[in-house]
Amino acid sequence: MPGGVSSPVRAFKSVGGQPIVFDRVKGAYIWDVDGNQYIDYVGTWGPAICGHAHPEVLAALEVALAKGTSFGAPCTLENVLAEMVIDAVPSVEMVRFVNSGTEACMAVLRLMRAFTGREKLIKFEGCYHGHADMFLVKAGSGVATLGLPDSPGVPKSVTSHTLTAPYNDLEAVQALFSQYPDQIAGVILEPVVGNAGFIPPDGGFLAGLREITKEQGALLVFDEVMTGFRIAYGGAQEKFGIMPDLTTLGKVIGGGLPVGAYGGRRDIMTMVAPAGPVYQAGTLSGNPLAMTAGIKTLELLRRSGTYEQLDQITGKLISGLLRIAQEAGHEVCGGHINGMFGMFFTPGPVHNYEDAKAADAGKFAKFHHGMLEHGIYLAPSQFEAGFTSLAHTEADINQTLAAAKAVLTNL
Repeated sequence: MPGGVSSPVRAFKSVGGQPIVFDRVKGAYIWDVDGNQYIDYVGTWGPAICGHAHPEVLAALEVALAKGTSFGAPCTLENVLAEMVIDAVPSVEMVRFVNSGTEACMAVLRLMRAFTGREKLIKFEGCYHGHADMFLVKAGSGVATLGLPDSPGVPKSVTSHTLTAPYNDLEAVQALFSQYPDQIAGVILEPVVGNAGFIPPDGGFLAGLREITKEQGALLVFDEVMTGFRIAYGGAQEKFGIMPDLTTLGKVIGGGLPVGAYGGRRDIMTMVAPAGPVYQAGTLSGNPLAMTAGIKTLELLRRSGTYEQLDQITGKLISGLLRIAQEAGHEVCGGHINGMFGMFFTPGPVHNYEDAKAADAGKFAKFHHGMLEHGIYLAPSQFEAGFTSLAHTEADINQTLAAAKAVLTNL
């Protein structure tokens, strides 16, 4: 396998050394092939919001597995999960299931171009919307982690319609609309950035984008593959009270199985085949196992107090990390929203990707390896947000902070 992995950021290239090879996971913990146990703050990059291998999810999967792994035809489970997504996410009136976040973003771009009759797209520096050609422009995440330029093999003719602006910069967005009048189909963004590290929106930024896109006849797309059902049950759009036109989802709605989805206003979504002319298909889309895991995960998240618990646990973790780091003489900044968090080795504040790149990557690499030695598994890149789960306990947080104090004091 290239680099020995199936996805680049797993290779530890930005922090050095060899990646941890997993053997099994359960709750808030992972075990490597040598039998070492770690407290996990990656959570399979977000989906494990209820904890790894949750017993109720596994039990539901056992029932579904006995009925078959794939139908390649409609199943009731798709309708159940679709209704749950529509009920939860404010902007979604119709939804189409796919197999990954990348696939969802590819499809939504085609749809927004078809609906508006325009070709250009605005994305933000450091925001990652999958590895499709048209999105690999200042893409953050694994691209930033590996220090790659815009990927070789991507034709300039494809990315010529992709415009970029700094995150949290409304003036830059307005300038692009002025420069390309009646040519921009829409704006796509992570409403809370997680692929350049954890970067929340400044006050008024999301509302400003909503206003600009409406004025310009363009669509606003929230990529909530990471934030959906994590920072609130209804995602960032519920958390911040902003209604996009279209939304992409993934991760949590598959409960740890491969999944993606896109949805939005009915008048836009009815353009998707077979209801309309915009083609998109997938053999395994809406497969019964992913739908089952997603349904059970959302049922668990609807229980009383789940997001309050995530907020309490994550708040204790990040406030403790920042305090310990500062007491040890390090310049740091960071924050969290419910079960999503991040910390940069820079005095900050971090408003965008350029600010994030100013953080001390070398110090982060040493911190990462030090925490590994103490049994704490963090994302192996400063350009990735961290995740907690309902399975993390106060004892886990205390153990993590004790490890951080040992590492940061000697860093």
